[in-house]
Amino acid sequence: MDDKRRFPKQDTLGLHLLEMAAVCGELPTDLLTRLSGSSSYTETVITSLKKDGLLKTYYKDKLRGYRLGQRAKRILLERQPERFSFYLTGNVETNRIKSEVPRRIRLHRVAETYVAMQNAGIAVFRDGKPLVFSPGGSPVARLDSPAFYSSREVKEMGIETVKIRGSRMTGVLLAPSGVFISYNGGSHMLKWDYRAEQRAQALLQMVVCHQRLSAQHASTCVSGLLFGNDLEPFYRIFADSDTESRCFFLLDGNYEHFYYLTNDHYGDTLLKLLCSPEGTAELDHMLMQGFYPKDTGLPIEHDALDQNGNPVLFGYFLDIPRINRFHTALQLQERTGTLICFDFQKEVLHRFCGGQVGFSTISFEKITSRNLNECDSN
Repeated sequence: MDDKRRFPKQDTLGLHLLEMAAVCGELPTDLLTRLSGSSSYTETVITSLKKDGLLKTYYKDKLRGYRLGQRAKRILLERQPERFSFYLTGNVETNRIKSEVPRRIRLHRVAETYVAMQNAGIAVFRDGKPLVFSPGGSPVARLDSPAFYSSREVKEMGIETVKIRGSRMTGVLLAPSGVFISYNGGSHMLKWDYRAEQRAQALLQMVVCHQRLSAQHASTCVSGLLFGNDLEPFYRIFADSDTESRCFFLLDGNYEHFYYLTNDHYGDTLLKLLCSPEGTAELDHMLMQGFYPKDTGLPIEHDALDQNGNPVLFGYFLDIPRINRFHTALQLQERTGTLICFDFQKEVLHRFCGGQVGFSTISFEKITSRNLNECDSN
């Protein structure tokens, strides 16, 4: 009894840390700043968890992370087997963690993705979402709220997922607004296996859009989500477009939409907005004030026209192929246009396409707080 009395209670930071360590395998220490609570309080909680043998620090090869203690594993499994047995039993990466650097880095990238999803209000725990990728098929015809499934959960489908071996995806986000294959490069540029990623896209298109959630996503094209620690990898994707390291996978038409989000508060907030068709529509309606409707006959990607008839693109989601199509068309037709983005995005976008494109910025704090408050009330 005393063993469990010292275990963190429901809805506390201590329990949340243990739960995240359970599903991630290893929780990178620098992720603590993205969890709720002040840094001093979080440190106090961590110290208490370590003292009670529930959490331990693992440091090797300059990588530092938190792992569950055996007592924490046992109690979590006893209390909520439907949530944790998938991660804490058997010979799986999150239960029997390898020490090799590439394996640990992957666990850290997946952990960053989990935290981003949770911060955006997206379901990640198995008992809080329909098991869409179960071997027997999806138990639901549609999802009313967004849910994230790790790449290992996707592979539950069985033998057909051998087609995605080699893919760098961390998982799949399913939302009323779309189907998104998720990647996380951290502070580095991902090295894409072109064929493996094409196979992953095709498999998700078939399984999710045409089979398991066809009632909701039959006309949906799978999109991409790329997380990075800052905006420098986003810039490199465009800056290297005419070099041997060209990112063919992102720029050459494989995806109609592939969004870039940062592993921070900005990215968390935009991810929440991306999952809300109502919030996005409201923001677009606000941005249309002072502009004219788009010209469907104009051979340039755009959302509106300015008073001079020049194209305007709403680029605040940092949709890589869409921004590339806009900029390329302006260059080929020797025209100018306007790109609307958030204030924190302007600098990196100007570095890439400032010569051809003018910018109109919107306040991130003012716009997103208003729109997301409206989303939460719906």
